[in-house]
Amino acid sequence: MDIAGLIPTFGSLVFTIAAFIVALSVIIAIHEYGHYIVGRWSGIKAEVFSLGFGPVLFARTDKHGTQWQVAALPFGGYVKFKGDGGAASNPDEEVMSTLSPEERRSTMHGAPLWARAATVFAGPLFNFILSFLIFFCFLFYYGVEREPLTIESLRATPHGSSELAPGDVILALNGLPAGSRAELSEAAEALSPATTLDYRVLRDGEEITVPGPWPSPPAASGFSLDSAAEEAGMQVGDVVVSVNGTAIFDFEELNQATRNSDGQTLTLGVWREGEALSFEVTPRKLDTQNAEGAFETRYLIGLTGGATSIFDFASETPGIGEAAYYSGVRLYTILEGSVKGLYSVVTAKISTCAVSGPITIAKTSGQVAAKGLSDFIFFVAFISAAVGFINLFPVPVLDGGHLVFHAWEALTGRPPSDRALNVMMGIGLFLVGSLMIFAFGNDIWCRFIL
Repeated sequence: MDIAGLIPTFGSLVFTIAAFIVALSVIIAIHEYGHYIVGRWSGIKAEVFSLGFGPVLFARTDKHGTQWQVAALPFGGYVKFKGDGGAASNPDEEVMSTLSPEERRSTMHGAPLWARAATVFAGPLFNFILSFLIFFCFLFYYGVEREPLTIESLRATPHGSSELAPGDVILALNGLPAGSRAELSEAAEALSPATTLDYRVLRDGEEITVPGPWPSPPAASGFSLDSAAEEAGMQVGDVVVSVNGTAIFDFEELNQATRNSDGQTLTLGVWREGEALSFEVTPRKLDTQNAEGAFETRYLIGLTGGATSIFDFASETPGIGEAAYYSGVRLYTILEGSVKGLYSVVTAKISTCAVSGPITIAKTSGQVAAKGLSDFIFFVAFISAAVGFINLFPVPVLDGGHLVFHAWEALTGRPPSDRALNVMMGIGLFLVGSLMIFAFGNDIWCRFIL
């Protein structure tokens, strides 16, 4: 066995696991901190805040009497409140029976209903807040596209001549309004692909018409994770000029060719900085959202492009209100997509392979981290929103299940009986355990066997 040959693979595995642990630890820490801080604000005392399970590696006790610790198994965390019998927040009846009414008020089980419900809901809420803040900060760091669209830079393409220049403000495309991203897309959809179009632009205070390239050529501005195109050797900036010998000019033509491929290998003719290349790319069957937001199964090669592949548009710093609005929209889109995706899996509209387990998430963590810190932070925002969403499922042992119990108490004036709680908690543990086994097995089946 060539041990030296295994070193790069081993290093990649270590990096992937490390990235996964970092992402998971950040998300769990934020989730548990939400429980902790809202509980403290509500008068509920936290005895232990643990990042991880198992043997304690590091611990210290703060002025509030809470022990903050890091444990050996970094795949979870918990807050143990006063009166809890364990990490699952089940009551320790022996301890609770010895407490005075005043002392019971500082426990999770003796606090008012509003305090308990707020403490439980705070975990998922803080996951959503983390996602929102990351999106908010990214908008301020990268800015939003200025409208009307202003060209900051443009790249060469193999088709058509161009007299566009940096600083040009785009007004129209072949007479159709094109001052915004939406208008530019609508204009391109209304026109037939051509090598050269007439761009009406504002330059140095004067409106002029100049020739320019087709705005959405099949050029690579990036690649999705597990991209077949990238694995085949394609690079950012490559322009696909033909599919199986048939010339193409528009990105949608490439999309149609891959969707209709039925998984058969495509021969892509590619232009790269004046050089003609050819790549054999096999589209992969993936579940993705369409323009209407519904999920469907398509064959894709994982190449992203459109107008962003040839134009870099100038950006500007948004106002606080605008940044908050777009951050909220982004968070809502993730949650809406999660609901629609889950519904599509349950109703068998898409494959169960769309359900990602720990192996896929770990692999994705490593791939995203390898692309750069900003991509990794953005990935953490997406996963944080997903974790918050999952924790709101009305399943006992999850936060959503506890909120259902609290809702029952609010409606009936009394909590569920201990016997009912024990039965439902057992069912919840079974469901969560089954889901984890399914997700793990799904990873192995879908990623390595199919």
